[in-house]
Amino acid sequence: MNRLKDATSPYLLQHADNPVEWFEWGEAAFAEAARRDVPLLISVGYSACHWCHVMAHESFEDEGTAALMNERFVNVKVDREERPDVDAVYMAATQAMTGQGGWPMTVFATPEGHPFHTGTYFPRPQFQRLLAGVSNAWNGDREAVLEQGSKIVEALNGRTELPSGPLPTPDTLARAVQTLSRSFDRVRGGFGGAPKFPPSMALEFLLRYGAAGEPRAGAEGGGREDRPEPGAGAGAPTATAMAGRTLEAMARGGIYDQLGGGFARYSVDADWVVPHFEKMLYDNALLLRVYAHWWRLTGSVLGRRVALETADWLLAEMRTPEGGFASALDADSEGVEGKFYAWTPEEIHEVLGAEDGAWAVALYEVTGTFEHGTSVLQLLSDPAPGDAERSARVRAELLAARARRVRPGRDDKVVAAWNGLAIAALAETGALFDRPDLVEAARAAATLLDESHMDGDRLMRTSRDGRVGANAGVLEDYADLAEGLLTLYGVTGEVRWFHRAGALLETVLGRFADGSGGFFDTADDAERLFQRPQDPTDNATPSGQFAAAGALLSYAALTGSARHREAAEAALGTVTVLADKHARFAGWGLAVAQAAVSGPVEAAIVGPLDDPATSALHRTALLSPAPGLVVALGEPGSAEVPLLEGRGLLDGAPAAYVCRGFTCGMPVTTPAGLRAELAP
Repeated sequence: MNRLKDATSPYLLQHADNPVEWFEWGEAAFAEAARRDVPLLISVGYSACHWCHVMAHESFEDEGTAALMNERFVNVKVDREERPDVDAVYMAATQAMTGQGGWPMTVFATPEGHPFHTGTYFPRPQFQRLLAGVSNAWNGDREAVLEQGSKIVEALNGRTELPSGPLPTPDTLARAVQTLSRSFDRVRGGFGGAPKFPPSMALEFLLRYGAAGEPRAGAEGGGREDRPEPGAGAGAPTATAMAGRTLEAMARGGIYDQLGGGFARYSVDADWVVPHFEKMLYDNALLLRVYAHWWRLTGSVLGRRVALETADWLLAEMRTPEGGFASALDADSEGVEGKFYAWTPEEIHEVLGAEDGAWAVALYEVTGTFEHGTSVLQLLSDPAPGDAERSARVRAELLAARARRVRPGRDDKVVAAWNGLAIAALAETGALFDRPDLVEAARAAATLLDESHMDGDRLMRTSRDGRVGANAGVLEDYADLAEGLLTLYGVTGEVRWFHRAGALLETVLGRFADGSGGFFDTADDAERLFQRPQDPTDNATPSGQFAAAGALLSYAALTGSARHREAAEAALGTVTVLADKHARFAGWGLAVAQAAVSGPVEAAIVGPLDDPATSALHRTALLSPAPGLVVALGEPGSAEVPLLEGRGLLDGAPAAYVCRGFTCGMPVTTPAGLRAELAP
């Protein structure tokens, strides 16, 4: 076992028995490189990364390669999910030097940490030649190597940040929809070609834009269902149709686990058929919320089913004993990518018998997508209504048979930011579909983070098995958790979550602000890297800056705080610049901007929490698709949340107050009256 044996990261522990003498990121590695006068070899990846496993098996488990690494370098293994700041600065260098990025990321750096040569995955023969070449250059042409490192650092630090514009306007948002439509795949959904990633944040924007726009265009993807209190939705056809087509295509394709629920990281093809099989918490939290919002706006039966199946999958497979949610499921099992999920027709017949087997093979498109005749399951059309019982039975039998296979590995560390996304999604989904178990799961995760991840007013990024890691939270941790806690407060009325969110946002404003309206990704007292990372654009998750803007905007709506509102608006200035050309990378910012343009609407629900009339008003508010709607719930006389201050019962009955900018209309006491007040 090497030095990684005591790590908390499952990814680092995967490398603890390598013959490579790995260091964790830290001063010890830098000091050892300086003492030996050798370069650092920094290898960055994460536990569910397929090509990280391939490079590990080919090179890091190979005695000869390891000997070369140990002799000529100080080797540092980094979990990008634990240290997104380290990943960000070296990824910027890798993209600048090679024109592309990805994981595993391989960086050669000076003992001071300045990168001078970078790359991603290298097959073993090429990697061995690279090791020799870099070492020879270090020993034979040191001046040129150091100059290269200095130039890279100077260039990265000299980059001008993305310019910021004024607060987005309705015209800005309309142009963003047009920008998205130009790359929209009208046949297969999504944006652009292969590979296709779930565009969760852009879809959230499109649904909000639709909710604020034209009259409802009808339901996309699976028909409407009757529900007692349909939201007062409106949909600009282009926005709602783009979202609906994409959501349906993903839900019916191989990227979605048709048996167990949950989405894979991305599709390697343009048709959503062949997934890259790892399942990430952040993808599924974001998509869960989007599918629930799709149902809320359009009443899509498919949206409801996928939202509930994804929520059930989160609870069944991703919860940790401490109440948090694990980071990821691996793509591989038994050393083969996707083996757990793929089927041959013969395997299905063996489980179901001849008649049901033939029916299931046709239903799930088991046509031999992969080598060896295996297929990932799709559901391109729903079974006939008369086959509903058969479909449920077949699915249950296949799922039970699959459970006997060797399962993919699970990265069970709890990441604050991604748990914040899960808290928001589960709380809302539980409220929308009357699933108190989902709300309770959100509450349990919030409790874990509140009681275990907080160190005074500072948030720690990760924990595992109840043991909190040593890495400080970055901007997305504070912002996404604040978003989740504000959502949980709106669902439960429990003010502890409102107060904790406010404290987190105070740290955001005090420690992360860049002085010009934006935010750095790390706090002002974080470890100094060769560059202080700051990226306002979305990637696989909302950018920290846009997530902060959303949480600040919601908090301002609940409190009337001009300071928080102004900070949110300043952080959204980048959206105006991105909307015309790069809207796909500003989806969350656009969604927040739509909320800002629309108000956001504020609903204060006042009444005894155990009164059915209060509950009816509360549910009506939560069912409204008004963009960025914030809900405050409290007993008469509540004063801890400013939006509730001075709001009382109306003639002794629970009442709802609908406000915009803390200017409120007349209170109403019926769901119908509240729906009218919430209408665009």
